[in-house]
Amino acid sequence: MSSIKWHRSDSIGSTNTYLRELGGGDPAYDYEVAVADFQTAGRGQKGNTWESEQGKNLLFSILAHPKNIKVREQFYISEAIALAVSDSVMAALGPQFAHEVSVKWSNDVYWKEFKMAGILIENTLQGDRILDTVVGVGLDVNQEVFLSDAPNPISLKNITGRDYDRDALLSDIVERFKGYMELQADKRSDVDKLYRNRLFRREGYHRFRDAQGEFEACIEGIRPDGCLMLQTTGGEHRVYEFKQVQFILQQN
Repeated sequence: MSSIKWHRSDSIGSTNTYLRELGGGDPAYDYEVAVADFQTAGRGQKGNTWESEQGKNLLFSILAHPKNIKVREQFYISEAIALAVSDSVMAALGPQFAHEVSVKWSNDVYWKEFKMAGILIENTLQGDRILDTVVGVGLDVNQEVFLSDAPNPISLKNITGRDYDRDALLSDIVERFKGYMELQADKRSDVDKLYRNRLFRREGYHRFRDAQGEFEACIEGIRPDGCLMLQTTGGEHRVYEFKQVQFILQQN
């Protein structure tokens, strides 16, 4: 059975940075988890910051050593953590609200048009091997008021009006992530399918924006390398790497 080493802190700069500075971590453990009540330098994709009221949300990172995932398959790590977080959120929300949970490519977790979790993945590569991965998660749990200019934050409590046990959520997410990461290679196609079926705006045409401007398109699929495949209303097929295209969200 895989083992976990826990690192807990009231306040930390960044849980991702903390685990990175361990230099590969403790070889006696398969996973290490750093969790904090507050981050002074929490990071999102492309240097974005993450607003979180102290003691209200989940701010954590997982250090793992994916022995059976090749460099060309590294998008699977993104699928694994996005599904682990969304699985746990769906279970916590219950059937009344769970059906509105989705994963916005590449790995943000949404409820309707609102963002409840952001994920930052940093892989260390050596040739065709992934030496280790640090997966950072910010999940809005019990915060009720958001003051930043982020366009669409939401917490579990905003949705249901209930407070949630953050430690129970954290343990559930970590166990689900381990389960996905330790699947045999021949089972990963089922995970790929689950990820695609949970995609935000997976049906119909929606508004997007790229370097050339706004357009309408539908999601055709995700390539094995994680690139998003779109088809415009005019029938043009387009492929985007991370951050090359934006979803235009509905204003609420």
